[in-house]
Amino acid sequence: MTAPESVESGVPASNTVASPPPVSVKRLLPWLVAVAFFMESLDTTILNTAVPVVSKALGVSLLSMKAVLASYTLSLAVFIPISGWMADRFGTRRVFASAIGIFTLGSLLCGLMSDIHLMIVCRILQGCGGAMMVPVGRLTLVRTFPRSELVRAMSFVAIPGLVGPMLGPLAGGLIVDYLHWRLIFFLNIPFGIVGLILVYLHLPDYRAASTKPLDIVGLILFGSGIALLSYVLEIFGEHTLSTGEILGLLAVSLALIFGYGVHAMRTPFPLLQLGLFRIRTFAAAVSGSFFTRLGIGGVPFLLPLLYQVGLGLTPVQSGLLIMPQAAAAMSTKFLMPKLLDRFGYRGVLVSNTVILGVLLMLFATIRPGTPIWLILLQAFIYGALTSTQYTSMNTLVYADVPEASASNASSMASTFQQLSISFGVAVAGLTTVFFIPARLSGNASAMTHGLHEAFLALGAFTILSTLVFWRLKAGDGAAETRQKDIHLG
Repeated sequence: MTAPESVESGVPASNTVASPPPVSVKRLLPWLVAVAFFMESLDTTILNTAVPVVSKALGVSLLSMKAVLASYTLSLAVFIPISGWMADRFGTRRVFASAIGIFTLGSLLCGLMSDIHLMIVCRILQGCGGAMMVPVGRLTLVRTFPRSELVRAMSFVAIPGLVGPMLGPLAGGLIVDYLHWRLIFFLNIPFGIVGLILVYLHLPDYRAASTKPLDIVGLILFGSGIALLSYVLEIFGEHTLSTGEILGLLAVSLALIFGYGVHAMRTPFPLLQLGLFRIRTFAAAVSGSFFTRLGIGGVPFLLPLLYQVGLGLTPVQSGLLIMPQAAAAMSTKFLMPKLLDRFGYRGVLVSNTVILGVLLMLFATIRPGTPIWLILLQAFIYGALTSTQYTSMNTLVYADVPEASASNASSMASTFQQLSISFGVAVAGLTTVFFIPARLSGNASAMTHGLHEAFLALGAFTILSTLVFWRLKAGDGAAETRQKDIHLG
């Protein structure tokens, strides 16, 4: 998984009501926001290595756990678009505190659940908090620090977003191996309590003097449409519904999403400004990111299964094999400006996507007897390539977007990112189910074969997503590499 992305309000900072914060607040604020980022980023990966243990404890199949992972990111995608409006309407302090409280409560309830369906509901609650926590934290930094100090503050809070995914797989493995899997969720509680205290003591309270109306109709259409589509992807292939019922639900979900598109074009203040897709670089970056992440978004779910089911490794060993991905992502960040300046966005994205797809296919070669050093090397290269992909796509989003629409572009990019991660987990599970006969779903050998076939299929799909980036021109994004700071996402 990747680091959290910024989502800012559409209301300029000058339209906010607040007194200048004291120096002590400016000193503590980056730490407070960094803790929130760490909680959110850690939670996206810590459960992955624990999937086999948790599925056994809940009495469900391994692939059924994909709903627990996907529901969290799906909830993020639904509620991120309204985070800026919430902060402007109710104030950054109240919304940020509520976000931490909801996230912590969701974590507590997840740790208490023994039914997978109730756990999914609690994961959605966690996602509601996470959707508000990260964007509002960044928004508070933007409105607290002048531009001359903002880059340093943003760089500081970006570090936990990189460290969280690196520690998550190992922390999850250690907890399920030596403690109890429920502590994976309880781990957030002390962080949440300390965060709430610090918010009320030190977080500045910014709010807009006036706010645009919330697009409630758009939220209902968009949220219900993508939620239903995600559900269809989850159950497809599990034989819980007939083909006719699944096709009916698919038609309803697509109708709701289409309905939102029509609604967004007619309302003056839409939830997501789809008109931004008229900008070539923005359309290529967001749609390319979506389709690429459909191919690689399920890898954090599939790799721990391959290592633990296929190779017979423990959760801790599995986590250690995944850690090089995040380490490579952190080291690659510093090379990205030079790489993009030398080859351009089109050259980097076209070539990197193809190589990334090929590397996904190479995961299908991992089996008992594969040297550990080779697995670690492959994981490191994969981490470097995904970091290159995410950074390039995330920064290209803003290449030709007017300054006045930057916050809306950020909101849309973040929403589609989380949506593609959620769908990516569902597609990965669906692909694996497709290659595993129902009568062999509990067979380790059959599961390993299915995982290998899934990696081959997802790798091929990733290579096909390169077609989206062919629309770019050689000079696209050139000004972006010179003018804007690059962050991982």
